[in-house]
Amino acid sequence: MSLFSSIAVSASGMAAERTRAELLVENMANSETTRTPDGGPYRRKDAVFSSQQVTTPFSAMFQTEMDATATGVAVSDIVIDQRDPEKRYMPGHPDADKDGYVSLPRINPEEDMVDLVDTSRNYEANVSAISAVKDMIQRSIDLLS
Repeated sequence: MSLFSSIAVSASGMAAERTRAELLVENMANSETTRTPDGGPYRRKDAVFSSQQVTTPFSAMFQTEMDATATGVAVSDIVIDQRDPEKRYMPGHPDADKDGYVSLPRINPEEDMVDLVDTSRNYEANVSAISAVKDMIQRSIDLLS
């Protein structure tokens, strides 16, 4: 794998983690949303990652000679939680049913916060990998000059 392919792999990881972070923040922001335009409470969303082939313009020129491909990561799907909503007794709430129960999203803010920290660390790891590759490229250029 070339140094440029390594950058592309890390960049794909950063893009996937950014999408995951956006979904986690959306989940936490809507943890008490009882009414959506679709009707009913907000539904939790999760990103599903899968591997994908990563190519860069530089490596595309040498693809036939090198015959090497790098595998990165991408968000292949966004899964919406289909479980029944959590019922909480709140008789004065405008969205309460006839028995006084309100349907709330099944979201655990603490769990999403831990996932967000994990996402942040994964993103930082990809930034560090790109920085290391950039330093290797710079040192190679310095040696050649």
